[in-house]
Amino acid sequence: MGGPLGAIIGRYPTAAGGDGDGQIGGGGGGAGGGSGIIRHNRKCRDLVFLVIFIAFWVAMIVNSSFGFNQGNPLRLTYGLDYKGNVCGNRHAKPDLRELMVRYWVNPNQVYLSGIENSQFNLADARSICLMECPVPSEDGLNWVCDYPEGDIRLPMDDWINRDYDYYEFLTSEMRNSSLQLQGPCYPVIFPSVNVYWSCQFIARASNVSLKHWQQMGGVNIDENIIIDKTIHRAINSPSPVLKRYVADVGKAWPVLIVCGGILPVFLSVIWLLMIRHFVAGMTWITVILFNALVISVTMFYYTKAGWIGNDALSVVIGEHDPYIHISGREINHIRAVAVLMTIVMIIAFLSSLAIIRRILIATSVLKVAAKVIGEVQALIIFPILPYVILAVFYMFWFSAALHLFSSGQILRNDCGGNCCSFDLKSNKINCDNCCGYRIHYTRNIGISILFHLFGCYWATQFIIACSSTVIAGSVASYYWARGEISEIPFLPVFSSMKRLLRYSLGSVALGSLVVSIVEWVRFILEALRRRLRHSDPAPVTCTGKFMSSSSQCCLGCIDWILKSVNRNAYIMIAITGKGFSKASAIATGLIMNNILRIGKVNVIGDVILYLGKLCVSLFCALFAFLMLDTHKYKSAHNKISSPLFPVLVTWGLGYIVATLFFAVVEMSIDTIILSFCQDAEEHQGTAQYAPPLLMETLDGQGEMQRLTQGS
Repeated sequence: MGGPLGAIIGRYPTAAGGDGDGQIGGGGGGAGGGSGIIRHNRKCRDLVFLVIFIAFWVAMIVNSSFGFNQGNPLRLTYGLDYKGNVCGNRHAKPDLRELMVRYWVNPNQVYLSGIENSQFNLADARSICLMECPVPSEDGLNWVCDYPEGDIRLPMDDWINRDYDYYEFLTSEMRNSSLQLQGPCYPVIFPSVNVYWSCQFIARASNVSLKHWQQMGGVNIDENIIIDKTIHRAINSPSPVLKRYVADVGKAWPVLIVCGGILPVFLSVIWLLMIRHFVAGMTWITVILFNALVISVTMFYYTKAGWIGNDALSVVIGEHDPYIHISGREINHIRAVAVLMTIVMIIAFLSSLAIIRRILIATSVLKVAAKVIGEVQALIIFPILPYVILAVFYMFWFSAALHLFSSGQILRNDCGGNCCSFDLKSNKINCDNCCGYRIHYTRNIGISILFHLFGCYWATQFIIACSSTVIAGSVASYYWARGEISEIPFLPVFSSMKRLLRYSLGSVALGSLVVSIVEWVRFILEALRRRLRHSDPAPVTCTGKFMSSSSQCCLGCIDWILKSVNRNAYIMIAITGKGFSKASAIATGLIMNNILRIGKVNVIGDVILYLGKLCVSLFCALFAFLMLDTHKYKSAHNKISSPLFPVLVTWGLGYIVATLFFAVVEMSIDTIILSFCQDAEEHQGTAQYAPPLLMETLDGQGEMQRLTQGS
């Protein structure tokens, strides 16, 4: 261990007395004659990594500014018209602020794009933006005409009020062009429904409308199921689905604020207060509540999957024929998550049964943490500070993420001459530059998004690590003062925070970076594994499956070990002021030397705390389900494609917030146990500075005493 730590972290009487590198602070007080608690000759550690972290933040700001300049979140939800305008964009020409639904006006172009090996794509079919999908006439023929311009001097509002029909104002040349399906007006032959802001044709042509069209001399219109499947395939492809998921997070921002920001703070504070005043029953309450919440969330997924009740997820926006059933990837994803939650529910129930006999051990160690919280009461409210910092960061990060995901360039396609149409400005049929538009994403945009995601994880880990280090320093002050609050430095939380800001930010940056890198290695390897699996049609052998599962398991174990080592390293950083590497070595040595002494108690305590964090996050997810199940998010422009992403993001935010607050108990237990082990090592197996309650818990007649005796 490189010498006793008593001279550094407490008032342990060393041979050197109170001089030099021993205890600092001089003066009487206690057996060691010194009153300096966790004060010694510290210096800034791991400065290089602090500089790297600051440089990384500068890069994050530059990267985000690119998204704010180039992105438009409307692109994630709404399609492009034939002019390259985003539907619903008030800055487009013409103004499309109320016109959010994309409609393909030429059914023959839609049919042509769906033929196998066709060179014509749906993106090149002529589309315009409307308020709602048009409906065929019951006794005649309805028309949908192009945006009024040129010789058609009709205000946009009048065009909308006329249901987009100005056929009666057309010249004979324009009418003949329209009968050739070249515009500017097009017949409404097929019914359509609004599927995620695009009008999907139903391959059942209106007999009345089709008869009128044929009587007028219109060209033949293809009636085939292809016209239905073509649009459905375009709407339901992976890229649009991912964009809709990201857009759902933006639309559900009130849910994220309430359920992912405010609610977890309220629940976490209640849990801490109950630990303080009702610790004996909290372990049982946590286990029971966890199982109840898992069951509740699973049932909500069953409901949205259509397996329970009549409230299944619908891909259609607005009113529609109840006999029309349209599926989507979103429904399949909901069902997959429902199956996964069923497995989690079964495992959770069996695990709860397995730990029932160990709950009393967790109760004993939680009593020690409750004692610390009662003495250092500022610990209960301290997590509000990192919470506010994290909340401000997430608001900036989510806004930048929405813009980055939508920051592609709008470029015209190259489609040949199959898109001829009547140009109202030039007053003639135009076959040049009539192709559609697409949003082009470069490799740089993908790298920017990955960089942004990595920045979110590193920043989150950094803030959590700073919070944990401050808590560890405060609790260590309590321990090495023998639990006598009068001998703890004034406002120990602020004293610990001052030490962190002055000396140890670089060490915390290094520790959080290590965890972030390992997590991203896992993410990249998993992405590569999935890509290889999809690119190789050959079935995976049993050996391949075993190797893949083994690698994932190994990486998961490494990640868990690193997080555990990091947490204990932060404690030693707070106590000793050492750099990250040295603190990790000290903490690991303490743990290995006392593995029988602290192993079982620490593991069971961590399990209960982990279940507590899951309780908070699951309750947030459950409340998010309830908010998203209201009329606001089921209709009009606020309709979300699926509650899946908003609920998952809410769950994640709730878990992060709970981690900040639960760290008060978690770090209290770990700091007390590590300090106890060090205290016992320096005093020949008998701790001198442990508070009485801790001695009763760890050195009494219970489980810990049997462990220390090696039984």
